[in-house]
Amino acid sequence: MNIQYLFLIDAIYIKNSPVIKNYKILEKISERRIHQQVQRIAKDISDEYQNKEPILIGVLNGVFVFFADLVREISIPLKIDFVRLASYGSKNVSSGDVLLTKDIELSIEGRPVIIVEDIVDTGLTLAYLVRHIKKRGPESVKICALINKLQRREKEMEIDYWGFEIKEGFIVGYGLDYNEEFRCLPYILSLEIED
Repeated sequence: MNIQYLFLIDAIYIKNSPVIKNYKILEKISERRIHQQVQRIAKDISDEYQNKEPILIGVLNGVFVFFADLVREISIPLKIDFVRLASYGSKNVSSGDVLLTKDIELSIEGRPVIIVEDIVDTGLTLAYLVRHIKKRGPESVKICALINKLQRREKEMEIDYWGFEIKEGFIVGYGLDYNEEFRCLPYILSLEIED
């Protein structure tokens, strides 16, 4: 299957969406490339946390596909928990205000923690979450993100493990959405969207 054909499938899928009318595909990350990066990140975490049993905290909703694939590839014992934060609403621009709508349930005091994000964009939500998690007294806090997006970064964050660096566009697929659409795509698209 060639690249032009894949872009045609993407174009038809997005064109049939009621939420996106004018767009341009800037970049596509294939299922194969995603899988390779997930395996690499999992190996790095497994190597670094031998005999430590880290707690991975997934940031819902967008992280669910990446998180599930990642924990299945990690070869050491671990525990998982989830948080949900709201900052995007229904637009493609962050509001800057962060609301914690689901908190962790496990005790993380004295434990190594890895926050797992689908995408780090402005950094504002993640900075809020890191401060919140550190109040619980973990041994350490590291950041893992599938996508490190640089275009709108407002808060500098050290991303310890990341899969892809993307400079621009709105990202959909592999769990990431636009108005709750496109999460089911098995690959990632970077879109330029015109309202």
